[in-house]
Amino acid sequence: MSSPVPPNVPPNAPPDVSPNGPPHAPPAAPPPAPGESPVEGVKRASRHLRGTLAEALASDAPRLGEADATLLKFHGSYQQDDRDTRRAREAAGEGRAWQFMVRVALPGGRLTADQYLAFDDLAGRYADGTLRVTTRQGLQFHGVAKGDLKATIGGIAALCATTLAACGDVSRNVLACAAPVADPVHDALRALAADIARELRPASRAYHELWVDGARVDDAAQRGEDEEGGEEPFYGAQYLPRKFKIAVASTRDDCVDVHAHDVGLLAVVEPDPTGGDRIAGFNLLVGGGLGMTHNKADTFAMLAEPLAFVPVDGAVEAARAVAAVYRDHGNRADRKRARLKYLIAEWGIERFRDEWARHVSFPVRPPAAVPRAPFSDHLGPHAQGDGRGFVGVFVQSGRIRDEPGRPLRAALRAVVARHRPGVTLTAHQSVLLTGLDAAGVAAVAAELAAAGVGPALSAVRRYSLACPALPTCGQAVAESERAIPGLLDALEAELDALGLRDAPLTVRMTGCPNGCARPYTADLAFVGRSLDLYHVYVGGGLAGDRLVDLYRAQVRGGDLVDAVRPLLRRWAAERTPDEGLGDFWQRVVAHAAPRRRLTGRELPLAEGGAA
Repeated sequence: MSSPVPPNVPPNAPPDVSPNGPPHAPPAAPPPAPGESPVEGVKRASRHLRGTLAEALASDAPRLGEADATLLKFHGSYQQDDRDTRRAREAAGEGRAWQFMVRVALPGGRLTADQYLAFDDLAGRYADGTLRVTTRQGLQFHGVAKGDLKATIGGIAALCATTLAACGDVSRNVLACAAPVADPVHDALRALAADIARELRPASRAYHELWVDGARVDDAAQRGEDEEGGEEPFYGAQYLPRKFKIAVASTRDDCVDVHAHDVGLLAVVEPDPTGGDRIAGFNLLVGGGLGMTHNKADTFAMLAEPLAFVPVDGAVEAARAVAAVYRDHGNRADRKRARLKYLIAEWGIERFRDEWARHVSFPVRPPAAVPRAPFSDHLGPHAQGDGRGFVGVFVQSGRIRDEPGRPLRAALRAVVARHRPGVTLTAHQSVLLTGLDAAGVAAVAAELAAAGVGPALSAVRRYSLACPALPTCGQAVAESERAIPGLLDALEAELDALGLRDAPLTVRMTGCPNGCARPYTADLAFVGRSLDLYHVYVGGGLAGDRLVDLYRAQVRGGDLVDAVRPLLRRWAAERTPDEGLGDFWQRVVAHAAPRRRLTGRELPLAEGGAA
């Protein structure tokens, strides 16, 4: 059955066709080679990400043509429109309200006080007045006009930050534990994330030519770029088949959902004979990815599986080698099945290991046996281990904005300006204010509380995630960020009545099956499948090392709490102490229910088992 048209979306309207398009037709996308998707032709003919972007950006047209919009992703921006206004504008004979999302890549989510304040200023000048923390520890600006793209991206580059490779078919922002703990393990994880990001960043000069007028920034000279942009020494002319995601975690703290990524480097931590802890090496995990395509049964969610144990000094090489195998053998014909997980599913892990081993210089060893890594969201006040401390601030769905009774953006701006902390973004869409002395920790907590920021949170709200969805995301078929506050209010009331307010429970919501808020590893997830219709999943957990089961299909938004109420009541009555909903499901319900593969065309589990 076909899906209903999303809200305010003209039927059969492609994403970048509009009555207010450019006054002259943009250059046609180059044809793909036989057996390749059209995007591959665009990349090959782009002259290493240049295309006709310079000319398109200089024109008065409010949008880009298809090929240039594709290339713009590599530079860290998506072309979008305000979907709330589509039908009204169409009725008035107007074109779409085109705008752009700009994403900053911040390895490990780290930035300075000056950078944060400058980003906040850019959001007020060129975007919609909000900053959005992503689930990949980056920042997004929404609502940027085409004419303000250069000022926005150039302003970011002037702050020694970059949007390059925040999007596109390359290695995306590299995640690492956000906790600013001052010990050898955390220091090494932060450094590794930065090293991998540097190693796999595109080398083309196109970014600097377009946004910073050709000025050398970052470590461009060290990476061997030639003056004309030349070739990409690692990526070649076509870059990767699709996006490629890397996360770094440890057996002591996995706050980045390390199993959900194409590559996970899980540090095996052991006691150091001289005191403290040290990293013995890394378990290399490969093939994670949670995106599925609506009603396409050969797409599926998959957790990364252990490939090998790699030495500390081989971690960057190990990640690069996985990317190289993917570059050379990934599917370039069908973008719906182009992620690394599909190559591994086709080959099997043994064949993939054999190919990967040809790209590394160290001996291949089997993965180490490790316990389940604990999770922490790092909210509230904590010691850093160096005589200083940090304060973790909850940000609902990552959206830093001022709302009645909770002026979060103004409060964070004031606190950062006054106390000058470091700022670290978490993979759970929150903000850590770091490097504070004892008086600073107390003052920051008090000032935030006075502004209505940082009250006690229920577990269901504290551990919630949501993607942006409508009205900006072109893939969304249902609400997410705008719907989750009301959903959480209703769930809180239900859980309070059952005595479960503080029981461990992570809830995630997305506007489509692509899984940007990592729903398929949550205790409870609501995934948009059509206009105001959601699939309900259950069975994951905070550890992020287990996929969910489909519990109910095609549930209307107003009926979601009713749909899960029988399960919540049974959880309250039969759970063991401190048992989360996902663990309860696995122990009591799922083992007796028919298990089906989590694909783009799921069938729900037997209804009787969860009532």
